Amino acid sequence: MKNYHIEPPNHFSLPRRIRRLGELAYNLWWTWNPDVQRLFKRIDIDLWEQTNHNPIRFLRQVELPKLNAVAHDSYYLDFYDRAILAFTRYMNNDNTWYKRNHGQSQEELIAYFSTEFGLHETLPIYAGGLGILSGDHVKEASDLGLPLVAIGFLYTRGYFTQKISEDGWQEAHYVRLKFDELPVSPVLDENDSQLTVSVNLPGRSVKACIWQIQVGRTPLYLLDSDVEGNTPEDRELTARLYSSDLDLRISQEIVLGIGGVRALRKLGYNPGVWHMNEGHSAFMALERAREFVKAGHTFEKAKELVKKETVFTTHTPVPAGNDEFPLWLIDKYFSDYMSELSLSL
Repeated sequence: MKNYHIEPPNHFSLPRRIRRLGELAYNLWWTWNPDVQRLFKRIDIDLWEQTNHNPIRFLRQVELPKLNAVAHDSYYLDFYDRAILAFTRYMNNDNTWYKRNHGQSQEELIAYFSTEFGLHETLPIYAGGLGILSGDHVKEASDLGLPLVAIGFLYTRGYFTQKISEDGWQEAHYVRLKFDELPVSPVLDENDSQLTVSVNLPGRSVKACIWQIQVGRTPLYLLDSDVEGNTPEDRELTARLYSSDLDLRISQEIVLGIGGVRALRKLGYNPGVWHMNEGHSAFMALERAREFVKAGHTFEKAKELVKKETVFTTHTPVPAGNDEFPLWLIDKYFSDYMSELSLSL
């Protein structure tokens, strides 16, 4: 049963005639539909460039007279109406590829885990090829109508801006993201508090709150450990991508893999296929094995069940492209977990 709700913070001062611009801004469908991008661009081309093609920042900063002008411009309104009609039809379309080819079979929800998603440059939660692959996967799932839900991180600092010092050295500058300028919405419980999940790290429990990004028809849920009650160090767990610190790296992967499974359960999802895009979410399989053992299966049977429902893809099948943790570090972070599963190193 669904016990949560999503409320995009759509606080824009828009004329009634074009009020659905706010709805478009909070659905990344616009990122692969140039006509929708032109809707914003035609209001104020200079501001569109200044805001780095970010429709949320744009709608917060655009002058009301310019909005009123297009709200009375018949040419613009015709363009707007066609875009809104296309968006509405897209979101309500039952004649998708998936429905046409698998409509008679029982839907099997796919859970897609990735440590980064490259959806648009205004959402810097990706580093490179893996992120672009994951972002395109989610967009294509929306277009095909796949029953897919995605899980990742909402990094508070994302990737850095590179500057070159006077003596020729690279300097990395991180800027804290302003979530109210991004197409992210908090996932709220019945008391309007943001939903959280917890994972155990050595000597403590760490919370992560849940955010949602709507990518066309596909929901993407992102975890963020910058939560009141966590230690200052734990609040930084999801600050940046790809730390070289092994303790931080394994902690991130525990939050993604184990916390991601728990987030989906808390949201009421019961996937039939679990897709790990690269190995950063590998601990997802361990958490699912724990669920099966808790339900009464032996660990050997749990392994079989997890294997049957798990998909793994990699685009870097070389040692340097995959994480490897020493046994002492695994023992440090998983001793209690292994005890629960009656396992040993």
